[in-house]
Amino acid sequence: MSNILAIAQKEIRSYFASPIAYVALGLFAFLFGMFFVAILDWFAKQGMMGGMGMQAAPLNLNQHFVRPLLLNITVVLLFMLPMITMRTYAEEKRSGTIELLLTSPITDLQIILGKFLGAMALYAAMLGVMLVYIGALFVFGNPEWKPIATAYLGLLLMGGCFISVGMLISSFTKNQIVAGMLTFGVFLLLWIIDWTSSHFGPTGEAIVNHLSITRHFEDFAKGVIDTTHLVYYVSFITFGLFLTAKSVDSERWRG
Repeated sequence: MSNILAIAQKEIRSYFASPIAYVALGLFAFLFGMFFVAILDWFAKQGMMGGMGMQAAPLNLNQHFVRPLLLNITVVLLFMLPMITMRTYAEEKRSGTIELLLTSPITDLQIILGKFLGAMALYAAMLGVMLVYIGALFVFGNPEWKPIATAYLGLLLMGGCFISVGMLISSFTKNQIVAGMLTFGVFLLLWIIDWTSSHFGPTGEAIVNHLSITRHFEDFAKGVIDTTHLVYYVSFITFGLFLTAKSVDSERWRG
């Protein structure tokens, strides 16, 4: 465990030793702020309409504000997470430190888990930025905290899936730009895969919809924890890290 944490700490230091962490955190804060203000403006206008008798029932803060906000912000992950994962192995290959890493007295699994935890730590910091905005809702409003906590869990799991895939792609090349572009392409495919599900018949539609990484987040956004979605995300992360381990192992043999 100490080796895994040491690798994770090394990854975190490398993120903050370069502009990547600061750009990712700053850009994410800016984009989330834009979504927050836009949806807040819509929510306030709808509330004013309700106050003038144009709407029958009052708006629920969690359902009509927090849920759309978090669903929309998942789009940002398509662009932000490749910035985090593109360097995990590509930079090691480019700088020539991959040989030193692979010949060190630690296992491939420890390396992979350490890099995964390091990337997840930066991602968790990005989600932590959201707490500043969400905290304002508790100051000026009365949202339910349990659905928000559930949605955060869903975001962490979804991000873990993206990061495991991004690490796998980064292990294929030494060019960070190529890794980032390929990662974004795969993320986008996982995002829109269910758009064509109706063309595959009832059985195929069910399979394609199950493979969609975003459909499993919808219940989390509603504040519902379903074991089906938990199993999907954990299995996805495990499989992604397993394929990364195989890719790194082949690199060791080629070396």
